[in-house]
Amino acid sequence: MNTKLYVGNLSYQTTEQDLRNLFSQSGKIRSITIPSDRLTGQPRGFAFVEMETPAEALVAIKACNGKELGGREIKVNEARPPEARSGGRSNSDYNRRGNDRGGRSNRRF
Repeated sequence: MNTKLYVGNLSYQTTEQDLRNLFSQSGKIRSITIPSDRLTGQPRGFAFVEMETPAEALVAIKACNGKELGGREIKVNEARPPEARSGGRSNSDYNRRGNDRGGRSNRRF
């Protein structure tokens, strides 16, 4: 089992200290990350808590999943690795294919 946990359905007011208080009851915490929105800087409503050992992570899942924190019932499970983004073609792909018009330019002379 992984030691990194996903914590979802968080209130936007949840702090790192709130998470530390809850998860430290299950064992030693290695790190806590609360991602924020790039544009607004506001928390995104989830966090990652990394426990010291897989056994402590399992205890934390059992103890914290479904608990109320900040007026919301949180969801806790093992974090999955990030999925590869497929944001479409890169600029190099676009340029290599001749602006995607069969090698012809969009310019009119």
